[in-house]
Amino acid sequence: MIKVTIGIDIGGTGTKFGLVDVDGNVLFQGAISTQTHEKFNDYISELANEVKKGIDPEKHQLIGIGAGAPNGNIYRGTIEDAPNLRWRGILPLAKSLEDIFNVPTVVTNDANAAAVGEMIFGGAKNMKDFIVITLGTGLGGGIVTNGQLVNGYDGFAGELGHLSIHHGQGRFCGCGKRGCLETYVSATGIKRTVYKLLADYLEDSELRGISFHNLSTKMITEVANRGDIIAKKAFEYTGRILGTKLADTVHHTNPEAIFIFGGLSLAGDLIFKPTIEHLEKNLMSFYKGKVKILPSSLQNQSAPIIGASSLVWDKLMKEKDQLFV
Repeated sequence: MIKVTIGIDIGGTGTKFGLVDVDGNVLFQGAISTQTHEKFNDYISELANEVKKGIDPEKHQLIGIGAGAPNGNIYRGTIEDAPNLRWRGILPLAKSLEDIFNVPTVVTNDANAAAVGEMIFGGAKNMKDFIVITLGTGLGGGIVTNGQLVNGYDGFAGELGHLSIHHGQGRFCGCGKRGCLETYVSATGIKRTVYKLLADYLEDSELRGISFHNLSTKMITEVANRGDIIAKKAFEYTGRILGTKLADTVHHTNPEAIFIFGGLSLAGDLIFKPTIEHLEKNLMSFYKGKVKILPSSLQNQSAPIIGASSLVWDKLMKEKDQLFV
């Protein structure tokens, strides 16, 4: 029998899931829409039915489920008032899955899941102090200090996407505030920057005439690599803001490295160079040149599933260690 975990990554649009072994190999994976069902219980039923298709009772011993979700609370196993999900209130995700599969379930936000995944299966295997920044529709942060994920008093530590760039001013955010970091540094944020630059500058750009809905970070990256001035300025602006705010975070936690994960990070030097430049400019002298800014080593389609499943392996390893204390 192969011991396996289920990794679930719940996004605002879609949900990815898969079966993962102890070495981080994804043995089966699939996806469903997050938005189809009006009721949360109906969504859970579809998710469970699809997950079961990948489990062979004669080959697989299911030992746990890990789920990364917006506003996931690791203490309560719940999703709480996630602004980009259609269901409101407190959603009992862990209990719902445990009732169906009868195995322990760990729930946290997607950035925390990515951080644990980086620690168990990725580039942070030998690190005890690091941060993972996820750049997707929004911006998430997972902080690990002394080998432990920082969850905070109420389970919501690491909400770096809602650091303020402009206090009470700037772009409107889905959280209800204005000027949040993720409204500038994310897939959505850089698209907003492109349209601001197109309005402010007269230069020719391949991006003129493309609707906001059709614009993607991949498209912005491709035209920037072809020398498009607007696209290049968008990355420089985004990297300046990210580097400046990461300097604040370095002052808080003194990490060895910061890993950048998600679609926007695939732009390579376009985003990394300005980020590193402005990080260094804003650090105190004794931090300069010490903090590595690295791409996540889990940059593939299965990464969110591996990250979520790693929550279970991490929990089991900690429980095993405690037996021998």
